Amino acid sequence: MKDIYPWQKNDWARLQELSKRPAHALLFKGTKGIGKLDLAMNFAQSLLCEHPQDSDFFCGKCPSCHWFDQGSHPDFRLLQPETLSQEGEEGEDFKSISGKKPSKQISVDQVRDLADFIGMSAHQGGRRVIVIHPAEAMNTNAANALLKNLEEPPQGLLFILVSHKPQQLLPTILSRCLSFALPAPDAASATRWLTEQGVKNPAEALATSGFSPLQAVQLDEQLGSEERDKLLRAVRQPAELDVFALAEALQKTEQVLVVQWLQQWCYDLSSMKQAGKLRYHPGDETVIRKLVESITPLNLARLQKHLQTAKREAQHTLNPKLFFESLLLAYRQLMLE
Repeated sequence: MKDIYPWQKNDWARLQELSKRPAHALLFKGTKGIGKLDLAMNFAQSLLCEHPQDSDFFCGKCPSCHWFDQGSHPDFRLLQPETLSQEGEEGEDFKSISGKKPSKQISVDQVRDLADFIGMSAHQGGRRVIVIHPAEAMNTNAANALLKNLEEPPQGLLFILVSHKPQQLLPTILSRCLSFALPAPDAASATRWLTEQGVKNPAEALATSGFSPLQAVQLDEQLGSEERDKLLRAVRQPAELDVFALAEALQKTEQVLVVQWLQQWCYDLSSMKQAGKLRYHPGDETVIRKLVESITPLNLARLQKHLQTAKREAQHTLNPKLFFESLLLAYRQLMLE
């Protein structure tokens, strides 16, 4: 298991205080990409460790820690969608053994499969832990099935729900969990950590990721990509935008990724227009400030709505070149009206 991230030291101390007043369900909530799942897994391992160290951190050497590291601890279960459970890189064309794409939901069958585990006594006579990530991935039937277990949990069993979007959870589930909010790290701490990870453009990667350092690590390669740079150079000058040439250049790039790059760009256009601030492209303030002088807030809103629709369509498009042509034509038209 990983050590806790530098920005989680205070969160870890808060968890140790909570562990003195045992709860049956915790809700870890916060922005995606700040290490909530890693913290939940570390906390679970520390609760099951036979010889916890200073600050109640797990020892990493006892039989319990070895079982945990191998994913075979008898007193622990991790519940998550099949897409996250598959080893290797997740992709749109990936197929499970059955020939179907792995599910992005946590199904009711997955929750029901916990019944035997919940009914058993602890293998080591102590705590048992179930981590559910992300909790909002449970479909309605799964959430209702979990609710029954949350209402009358056996002694010594702890549920840890990890959620990026707690507002999507059933109110009845929220009411049965002790909320544990995890703040995003400050920019200085996150940038320093990204530098240690070898990220080439830590400040830019952090801004582009929405200040989520774990996502920033994944974005680092994209930031220097020829396709992203080409797109951003083109959208800076909508009047000069050669839609068909750019669509040709982008046609082998993942469609969802291109839409996300445009969404971040258009978010900053709206943010500059309305509040004079940027989130994703801090180095382009002069260009963006000038660009939004002539565009109306209504057209910016239309553009964002169009991109939301395009992101859904990007999952199923059959002709990337035509998809990008339509997307870029809409951008140019709305920017020049």
